[in-house]
Amino acid sequence: MLTRRPVLDHGYVSLVESWGSDQRIIEAARMSTDGAFRGWGTADAPGDERLLRYLWTHKHASPFEMAGMTLEVQAPIFVVREWQRHRTQSYNEMSARYAPLPDLHYLPTIERVMADGGGNKQAGAMAGAQQITREYAEEFVRVLERAYEAGQALYTSALTAGVPKELARLALPMGRYTRMRASANLRNWLAFLTLRLASDAQWEIRQYAHAVLTLVRVSFPRTAELFEESRHE
Repeated sequence: MLTRRPVLDHGYVSLVESWGSDQRIIEAARMSTDGAFRGWGTADAPGDERLLRYLWTHKHASPFEMAGMTLEVQAPIFVVREWQRHRTQSYNEMSARYAPLPDLHYLPTIERVMADGGGNKQAGAMAGAQQITREYAEEFVRVLERAYEAGQALYTSALTAGVPKELARLALPMGRYTRMRASANLRNWLAFLTLRLASDAQWEIRQYAHAVLTLVRVSFPRTAELFEESRHE
């Protein structure tokens, strides 16, 4: 069972642990009637999957709080800052005050730089900007890579020269990779996915959301199926 998913050029999402299960969600729902899990059924004789579907489609969300996951994430700083807007999760992130961050930087593809964002104004070019050319996109990526190298050189020399780590980190760009652990119950992971799989979410965090969804499928396959059905209705 694969519990680590690569994302972007140097990132990943890894399952640290999960708790609960689709069955535990049923058990939690039946507490109100002093009932218990009765078993999953078959196509000819449906079982508790009917109750799970009822809970999901009628937005009886509290039973889904009886399960959850803790994930380890390696992502560019700008992705992590977006992710941490979800205040229903708990976070612990690497601190460059205490240890150097990985010498890894996100370098977008030429195609990603040239994407026009469709109708999403946040993803599009600044008002009044020229139509980007492939030549400029290639130059942007080359210059960005050199900027990363210059920032790393300054960071390394500052640390070697004795500049405090908490100040040496000022040379680090938003494209630098960091690592964190994120923990939430299943209800809030599904809320995260609802927002971050949406077409108007930034492309980079959408790639992480897809990876998170694959881990939800591993630990909570029946709930994941209901979630995906509802996304395509």
